[in-house]
Amino acid sequence: MTTLLRTLKQDWSISATVAGFLAVLISYSGPLIIFFQAAQRANVSTDMMVSWIWGISIGAAVAGIYLSIKYKTPVITAWSAPGTALLVTLFPDISLNEAVAAYITSAIVIFLIGITGCFDKLLKWIPQDVAAGMMAGILFQFGINLFTASDSMPLIVFSMLMVFLIAKRLMPRYTMIWVLAAGILLSLFLGKMNPVEVSFNLAVPQWISPEWSWNSTLNLALPLILVSLSGQFLPGMAIMKLSGYDTPAKPIISATSIASLAVACVGGITIVLASITAALCMGKDAHELKEKRYIAGIANGIFYILGGLFAGSIVMLFSLLPKELVAALAGLALLGAIATNITAAMQNPQHRDAALITFLSTASGMHFLGLSSVFWGICIGIIAHLILSQSSPLQSTKSNS
Repeated sequence: MTTLLRTLKQDWSISATVAGFLAVLISYSGPLIIFFQAAQRANVSTDMMVSWIWGISIGAAVAGIYLSIKYKTPVITAWSAPGTALLVTLFPDISLNEAVAAYITSAIVIFLIGITGCFDKLLKWIPQDVAAGMMAGILFQFGINLFTASDSMPLIVFSMLMVFLIAKRLMPRYTMIWVLAAGILLSLFLGKMNPVEVSFNLAVPQWISPEWSWNSTLNLALPLILVSLSGQFLPGMAIMKLSGYDTPAKPIISATSIASLAVACVGGITIVLASITAALCMGKDAHELKEKRYIAGIANGIFYILGGLFAGSIVMLFSLLPKELVAALAGLALLGAIATNITAAMQNPQHRDAALITFLSTASGMHFLGLSSVFWGICIGIIAHLILSQSSPLQSTKSNS
């Protein structure tokens, strides 16, 4: 334990801490809104809503900190945002007790998929060009939102962009610290902070007894398994691999599934591997040295613990920031990740078309058959890669002659 603390002290950095904080900030300012929508549809009390946030925050924190320390990799965990979106469409037709039962079912199934190593085998079938195209497509919208946010708050957004460029030139390691500070100061000066009453109170989790039914199993558990694997774990493992980390999926899926089981009965939906916010913690902005970026994963978990303990209060605090500031912050923080993935996707001329098709289909936001564009992007990309990378009969005949 003493050795671990000494190592953490030596490796700790402000830039990695900020990267972990930004990942939590973006999660609370974006996907958490879906939770509020689901809570409204289910007509749950404020105390129950706080319990939900406590569950997803503590579950993500414990899994992320454990995995980041054990594998010295910035493992960024979160809750299933696509799964939460499913709740909005299903409440109030299913009860909260049925939803909890579906959480438990999906956690067990995902655990079995992870522990058997099936997911690792699946990852080996995905070409690196296609994986990079998929990640670029996922992150692309965040880059676009950076500039669309200027429609309503041009002074704040363009000032943040200018600070980003200057800081990137003069002190690249602390770029996002200056950008965050500039955004908050400008919002305060211009009176753009949202009017929210903030009070600090410890969250108290509420127990919810599970009730299994075919309705919740077929309409929530099965889709939750599919969207968690295809929309979260798949791109999450892809970005880790593209960032140079070879941590296998087996322990990550197993640990997050156990965390999911632990928080299910307090309303915590499936804990998964993050992809978008993970990109913040795996680039050079987190730390110049790849082997020290795991601190961002630990910092991310610590901020999640704070968010869980003060669930209602912390969420209110994050609500102070205007959405345009958060959009600009996310877009600027992810510029490096977008550039890295586009470069990797377009690097090999022979696979460029397949990677481009993957990028466009993923960025399109399509929801064919109710499945996300991430799922279809990777499927279409692999098919394109297989077809375009094989010699056609005509080409074979010409080469033989």
